[in-house]
Amino acid sequence: MAHPTPVSPQAAALVDGFSLEMTGKDIAGLEEARDMIPQGTKINVTFLGNEDLEMRVAAAKAVRELGFVPVPHLSARRLRSQDELEEFLGRLQEVGATEHVFAVGGDPAEPEGPYPDALTVIRSGVLQKYGVREVSIAGYPEGHPDIADDVLWRHLDEKALTLAQQGLDAVVLTQFAFDTDPVMTWIQAVRDRGIDAQIRIGTPGPAGIKRLLGFARRFGIGANAMIVKKYGFSLTNLMGTAGPDRFVSDLAALLSEPPAGGAAHGYGDVKLHFYTFGGLLATSQWAREFVAAQSSGARR
Repeated sequence: MAHPTPVSPQAAALVDGFSLEMTGKDIAGLEEARDMIPQGTKINVTFLGNEDLEMRVAAAKAVRELGFVPVPHLSARRLRSQDELEEFLGRLQEVGATEHVFAVGGDPAEPEGPYPDALTVIRSGVLQKYGVREVSIAGYPEGHPDIADDVLWRHLDEKALTLAQQGLDAVVLTQFAFDTDPVMTWIQAVRDRGIDAQIRIGTPGPAGIKRLLGFARRFGIGANAMIVKKYGFSLTNLMGTAGPDRFVSDLAALLSEPPAGGAAHGYGDVKLHFYTFGGLLATSQWAREFVAAQSSGARR
C-alpha cells in the first residue's frame, strides 16, 4: 500500500528495536509471524486472569525457543501468595525466561494476595533469587482512571530508585497512547525527575477498531467499556488498519527537537512497544515495511 509521505530517518529509528505484546493464547500467531520479527526482539507475555501458569510459561518458552527475548508479566494484584510468585518465577527460570520481567499492579480492584502493587513485588527481594536482571515498570502518560497522578509519580520514583539500589536495570513501559502531546509532556517530566531508564511508548499495532474491541471482549465487558469510554469515537479517526504511521512519525519528529529548557541530555533512550491485540503478524510486518521504507528511500 502506498504511503503518502516518505518515512523519516527519525521515525524509522524510533520503530527499529520495537517490542511486542502477546498473551498465552498467541503462540500460533507468534510462530506465524516469526520470520517478520527481528531475532532478539523483546516480546512481553501478559498475565491475564483467564490464563493459567501452564499457558504463561508455555508462551514464554515459545518466545525464547523462536529466538526472541521473553518479558513475562508479573501481575501483583493477581498473585495469591509469595509461594505462587516463586512457583511462577521458578518455572520461568527452567525455560530461560526470567532475565527480563514486567512488574505491574494489575486489574483486580482488591489484591488477591500480599502484593497490592508492583512496588511491593520489587521490594520483596524475590526477583533476584530467580535471575531477574531487568524489570519493566509501568508508565501512564495519560493518567490512570483509578490512581491519582501524584501516586503514580511517587510509585514511579520509588520503583526506579529501588531497582537502582538492587542493581537491577529498569525500563519504563507505558499504556497504549494515541496523542503525542501528553506523551511528550510525560517523557519530559520523567527525565526532569532524574529517571534515565529506557522508555518504551506503548501504541496499538495495525489491528483496527474491530479487532481492538473484539480483543477487549475476551476479557469481559468491563475492558471493552473502558476502551470505549476512554477513547470514544476518536479511535475511529486515529487508528485504522494501516498502522500507527501518523502517531509514530509525529512522535519521532517531536523527539528530534530540543527539550523545553534545553536539557543537554535530550529525551534519552525512547523506543516503541506495540500492543498487538492478537495481530502479531500484521504488526511486525507493518514495522518491517515502515523501517524499510526509510532505508530504501521508497514510498510504500
